[in-house]
Amino acid sequence: MPEVLKAPLIVEFPFTRSLGPVQSAFLTGLRERVILGVKTGDGRTLVPPVEYDPVTAEEIHDLVEVAPTGTVTTWAWNHAPRRGQPLDTPFAWVLVRLDGADTALLHALDASGPDAVHSGMRVRVRWAAERSGAITDIACFEPYGSVDDAAAELTGHHGRFADPVTGIVTPARLDYVYSPGRAQSAHLNALAEQRTVGERCPSCRKVYVPPRGACPTCGVATSEAVEVGPRGTVTTYCIVNIKAKNLDIEVPYVYAHIALDGADLALHGRIGGIPYDQVRMGLRVEPVWPDGGRHPDHYRPTGEPDADYETYKELL
Repeated sequence: MPEVLKAPLIVEFPFTRSLGPVQSAFLTGLRERVILGVKTGDGRTLVPPVEYDPVTAEEIHDLVEVAPTGTVTTWAWNHAPRRGQPLDTPFAWVLVRLDGADTALLHALDASGPDAVHSGMRVRVRWAAERSGAITDIACFEPYGSVDDAAAELTGHHGRFADPVTGIVTPARLDYVYSPGRAQSAHLNALAEQRTVGERCPSCRKVYVPPRGACPTCGVATSEAVEVGPRGTVTTYCIVNIKAKNLDIEVPYVYAHIALDGADLALHGRIGGIPYDQVRMGLRVEPVWPDGGRHPDHYRPTGEPDADYETYKELL
């Protein structure tokens, strides 16, 4: 049995968003070691604050300070912290109802072990040494004293700041191990030999590249390997004008759908060896393999006459 391929895969991008007046005040307050909630029409104080009442949908904007101390309402022990989490040693995830608030805030509690955590315990904020206006300005919570200690820490802040935070950038990242399965493993192994292999459906007889192990049209399993290409036809394309992070390709460049000869499904590929504004539908191309590469670096024109539209119109 051939080896099943697998490899780590990371999907990562920065998520940038602007802040409304309520979220701006909340995050700016954290930077200044002040915790702000928002008061609803019926007198509830919501922390973290929102711009619309979750019960009535009424717009709310009256800011009110709450204490950096509170009570754990529920918790769960995290015995193996992951990358990017608040603490790098085992800790508890806790919902904390801060003194003066009617809702709970989710964060980490630095505790010696699960036996040291219980609902109803008193905790307080441990502020980060360097703060920028983000939820991470609260480094974590830590065990604290009694309810009587809370009022002394309030400053009576009005929620207005000279230099408010107006936007945040949150990195989104997903780490996982990908296994392509039997059909795609065979396809990838063939690419390492500078060949392109797909699979033919036993029912409709279409050849799919890259193969998925089943026909997307008929829903039946595929197993017959078919070598296609190496040449193909550009069916449609786009011009890329924004440089991607960690991708050493100068813009503008062209990314295209390419129908390889003998295939009934177009695949993606970059077009090189021709000015970007000369790429066109019907252009005949061939793969360019880098030394030791496991897949084509790009496709270049073959010099053949353009393919007739009727030969690839079903593969747009």
